[in-house]
Amino acid sequence: MKKLARIGLLILVLGAVAFAVAVALRPTPLRVEVAAVHRGPLQVTIEAEGKTRVRDRFVVAAPVTGQLTRIELKRGTSVARGDVIARIDPLPMTPLDPRQLAEAKARVATAEQLRNEASAVVEHTNADCELARRELARAEKLAETGDVSKQDFERIRNTEQTCRQQLEAARFRRAAAASDVEVAKAALLAVEQAGQSGQTATVLVRAPVAGRVLRVPEESERVVTAGTPLVELSSPSLEIVVDVLSTDAVKITPGTKALIEGWGGDRMLQARVRLVEPSGFTKVSALGVEEQRVNVIADFVDDPGPLGDGYRVEARLVVWESDDVLRAPASALFRITPAPGQNRQNGQSWGVFVVETGQARQRQIEVGHRTAFDAEILQGLKENESVILHPNNQVVDGAKVITQ
Repeated sequence: MKKLARIGLLILVLGAVAFAVAVALRPTPLRVEVAAVHRGPLQVTIEAEGKTRVRDRFVVAAPVTGQLTRIELKRGTSVARGDVIARIDPLPMTPLDPRQLAEAKARVATAEQLRNEASAVVEHTNADCELARRELARAEKLAETGDVSKQDFERIRNTEQTCRQQLEAARFRRAAAASDVEVAKAALLAVEQAGQSGQTATVLVRAPVAGRVLRVPEESERVVTAGTPLVELSSPSLEIVVDVLSTDAVKITPGTKALIEGWGGDRMLQARVRLVEPSGFTKVSALGVEEQRVNVIADFVDDPGPLGDGYRVEARLVVWESDDVLRAPASALFRITPAPGQNRQNGQSWGVFVVETGQARQRQIEVGHRTAFDAEILQGLKENESVILHPNNQVVDGAKVITQ
């Protein structure tokens, strides 16, 4: 009897030891951080710094050679079209100087040709705007019934807005050209009067457009030659210039939405890309690396408020967006080698670890658009599944995990 008791006790001890060894050798579950796959909006953007500039600037030059009186205008001063901005007393001339008379007539003819060209541009742009307005009206009716996509409607609306801005700029240039004609005729009249009497009349230089004074190269009274810049004026409209890498510029098209931040205000401003310049330039980065960059020009959709010429801004150019996609955190993705027979996307394959019943399960997925924080999931995951963030080398297929 005692022998049986000793055997039973030994069996119990050995069983306890075996259980303790099994518990000790059992792998410890890894503690991991997870996030849920969910549906929501996604934007793919290109971020870059830019600056504002006036869309149209006009350099008013001296129409004749003579004594310039002091210019009283200051930077930021608003002027109306036709306001006198400078006065020039032409230098005494010999009667009927044929050279100066020919130059004055040539300036009048050139100014008239430029005015006619500007008028033709206005008529052409106005016709384009009429067509754009009709297309927008049709698109608005189709949008109410759902017969036109949101992207197409935004493209048509942007075309109409851009056309209106181009028409405004064309009208400014026509007004400037018309003013140049008046200035050239005034200079011609001064030459003809001098040729008849030997006396010269003061030439009044007037503002070609309504705007603000950007710069006065020299305020002091002095002798100037014909063509010397006197005052630089700007139109009221602003645009944004953003330089991006040439590899990013190919993804941007006219009409691309631009979100303007970091300009000093407490709200985000909307803008639209009008032009991607066809030529690039070389720029040295802060790290000393030469980069090929391209200027992207955008127009404000919202009121720019207190922004002026040459102000710094931060722009996010939206190259793709959707209101409803299946999203997963980009930190959960990693590169994998696909199994034989599995699809390889663009020469690359992506994988994630999905938590299933306390275990990590590796799964190959198909990824669409990506940002720095999220990725569009086309295949391989379902909504509300949990994926492991920042998986390390200890996370393998079948490993037991504990979520934080």
